[in-house]
Amino acid sequence: MCLGCREMKPKKDVIRVVKSPENEVSVDITGKKAGRGAYVCRDVNCLNRVIKSNALSRAFKMQIPGDVVNQLKGEIADRVRNDDGIRK
Repeated sequence: MCLGCREMKPKKDVIRVVKSPENEVSVDITGKKAGRGAYVCRDVNCLNRVIKSNALSRAFKMQIPGDVVNQLKGEIADRVRNDDGIRK
C-alpha cells in the first residue's frame, strides 16, 4: 500500500523504502533487502504527500535522511523520463 495515496498497487508500481535491523533507511530497488518496508507510488504527487505528512518518519519512527528523499525523487524522475520516452 502506498503511504501517499493509501491505495494497494502492484509491486512494480511502487518503490520500497526499507529500515534495516541496524536502523539504516534506504531505497530498496530490488525489493529484497532485509528489514521493515514502506511503499511509495512511482508518482510525484504521492511522494509530495509522503514528504509533507512525514509519513515515512512515522512509519519508521525515526527521522528520514535527506539523501533517501532525494534518491526517491530521482527514481520517480527516471520513471517519468522513461515513460515519456516510450510514449513519443
